[in-house]
Amino acid sequence: MVGDILRGIREDWDGQWLSFGLAVFILFMFSQGWVSPIFGYSTEQSPMAGAIIRNIYYPVYLCALVLLALTWKSVLAGVIRTPLLVTLILLCAASYLWSIDPSATLRRFVAFAMTCLAGYVIAARFSWRKLIEVIAVTYLILIAGSFVMAIVFPDKGRMTELFVGAWRGVFAEKNNLGAVMDVGFLACLAAGIQVPKRRWLWFAAAGGAAFLVLMSTSKTSLLALILGAGMMAFVWLSRRGPLLGVFLIWVAVCVLLAVGSFVILMPDQLFHLLGKDATLTGRTNIWAGIDFVMHKQPVTGYGYGVVWSTEGEWTPLRWITEVAGFRAYHAHSCWYEVWLALGYVGLTVWALVFIETWLKAFYRTYRGDGGYFALPFITVYSLMSLTESIAIGWNDIRWCLIVLILVKLALPGDGPVIAAPVAPVRPRRGLYD
Repeated sequence: MVGDILRGIREDWDGQWLSFGLAVFILFMFSQGWVSPIFGYSTEQSPMAGAIIRNIYYPVYLCALVLLALTWKSVLAGVIRTPLLVTLILLCAASYLWSIDPSATLRRFVAFAMTCLAGYVIAARFSWRKLIEVIAVTYLILIAGSFVMAIVFPDKGRMTELFVGAWRGVFAEKNNLGAVMDVGFLACLAAGIQVPKRRWLWFAAAGGAAFLVLMSTSKTSLLALILGAGMMAFVWLSRRGPLLGVFLIWVAVCVLLAVGSFVILMPDQLFHLLGKDATLTGRTNIWAGIDFVMHKQPVTGYGYGVVWSTEGEWTPLRWITEVAGFRAYHAHSCWYEVWLALGYVGLTVWALVFIETWLKAFYRTYRGDGGYFALPFITVYSLMSLTESIAIGWNDIRWCLIVLILVKLALPGDGPVIAAPVAPVRPRRGLYD
């Protein structure tokens, strides 16, 4: 069986090994699954380690430029077809003009732009079926590495102070492992569906990812896993026929209304289910601090990527810390993060990008190969976006995947999904036949 899998991989990727290797390397480096095993499991890196890590990303950017040279025409088509995303990227660059630390905004924008470029070039380089295997292979490496760290090196791969014994694998905290494996589960499951010849490999990998979510003991990640699996089932069932698709849409709307009512009418029970207190482990205190400082600059914000690293007596961070009661390192919400950096202008553009991604992913539920990963991913991403800063990030696989998915959804090329065999159409006889 292993020989058949290897033979199939060799045949499928013949002539594209360079692109495959570069893409997997880029995504793996953006996952940051290599940082803790090499530089230690502390949540705070030393200045020297931070400088080394920043320099390590330059070869990653070079790999993205190599892929750009191989597929620049398709990348240009992707740029033309994603004007809202391009506007958001340019707005991050323009924030240099009003940033509280222009030099830091410039440095971080370069990293952000290269992260976006990576998403564009990987999306443009591969078909959906090959793209999903590129993503799945990246997460397979993270799955295998997390098992090795948790089992062979338990003093590193498991939590030792807070939540003792919970698995964290190759990441600094258990919640990081759970969030990453949610996406890994979806990627491997989608690969198993779209690449039947390697189905058992990818289904086994998906099972490993689900097991790691359980061992992380993260309730939020477990909820996201269940939600993502439900959306994967929704996509699969929707393609069985139009009547079933309409029925499932009706069921999905009812479920969303029920969940929304539960959140609004019974928030205490929801917090208990997630293992959180009413402040979402202090997140609402951070948001109150952001609300306070944004009264002074609500339209444009304080500049891309600088608020949480710019310390001083009269900086926004000082007042956020004053209101929250502790020093935070990010907003713990992608919506607050974008608002803080780019104001209402950036928040509006991001909301439009978010809606565009949702609509195109939903459309792909019924057409093309993208639905098996795009819709479940954006569903899980939406849940995580409420309490985690996972938008407009630099050197971040989650943001790279959002760019990648939106660009791939915007590019033409996927044919319609055929739910049932269609009889061949006899060609018309020509004038001279």
